[in-house]
Amino acid sequence: MIKTAFASSIGRIRKSNQDFVQVFKNKTGATLAIVCDGMGGHQGGDVASTMAVSHIGHNFITTDFNNCDDAHSWLEVQLNAENETILKTADRFPDLNGMGTTIVLAVAFSADALIAHLGDSRAYSYVDDTFTQLVEDHSLVNELVKMGQITKEQAKHHPQKNIITQALGVSSTIDPEFRQIALHDGDIILLCTDGLTNSLDDPQIQQILATKELPLKDRCQKLINEANRLGGGDNITVCLLASEEGDGK
Repeated sequence: MIKTAFASSIGRIRKSNQDFVQVFKNKTGATLAIVCDGMGGHQGGDVASTMAVSHIGHNFITTDFNNCDDAHSWLEVQLNAENETILKTADRFPDLNGMGTTIVLAVAFSADALIAHLGDSRAYSYVDDTFTQLVEDHSLVNELVKMGQITKEQAKHHPQKNIITQALGVSSTIDPEFRQIALHDGDIILLCTDGLTNSLDDPQIQQILATKELPLKDRCQKLINEANRLGGGDNITVCLLASEEGDGK
């Protein structure tokens, strides 16, 4: 059984929350959790993130697949269709021009899960007291790190840190990345926007996830509270999926 909890905060600097998060179940009881971080002026980012989560989530409810292979094929179609929808909507409404959104999601079954993402929203696993980043940022600074031009430490404060190389609604073509992982009792998947990872480092996040006496929803809120305490420079959104652990919704 997969239990979930999520929370989102505007942070301490932004005037609006352009993140969006939701959890859905399909006809077989599989769980889909989606976290998006919208981009674009006015309310464009808010619209794009809400569109992506709502459209893909409500389409998922009607499905009846129960394995990662089928989920992969379905998501390929859904992500490309949503990319086209966001592009067309932005073209139709001038105030939405340039809108887009990152996306990170997990489709969880009883024994495994499929992760997919575009952009710099991230997925992590917490398994047997080990905290692991499951995806690579689609960003300019990450490309520079991979080429050896800057260090990971320099990337955290790079002036072009916010340049995303892949997202929904930015280009007519997308290349989402997928990763399949095994799930065992007690394993946790964390989905989050960069508002969390810009404020907290990996050991800080791991320490909060390790507080097993806290229900899942309380660990979500503690992550957000701590990110706000340490600056809250962006919207902060977290979603936790736990295999047979914690109190979730």
